[in-house]
Amino acid sequence: MVLAPTTEVIPLTVDAHGVLRVGNTRVTLDTVLAVLADAAAEKIVRQYPSPHLADVYSVIGYYLRHTAEIDMYLQQRPI
Repeated sequence: MVLAPTTEVIPLTVDAHGVLRVGNTRVTLDTVLAVLADAAAEKIVRQYPSPHLADVYSVIGYYLRHTAEIDMYLQQRPI
């Protein structure tokens, strides 16, 4: 079997207030990142069962590839 590169959609949505959320859940990007500082993705899913584990890993990967942009978002986002 040969694996072909694919483009994956990052499961982040922007709500009406400009807040980034994981997929179609109420879990915010900041929540995932705050828990990530102290835990693994599996713990995030145990605490917040609505996002899929694969989505949490995808969001973490996105953050790691775009740290500067996400940090700016976190500083400027509406609360």
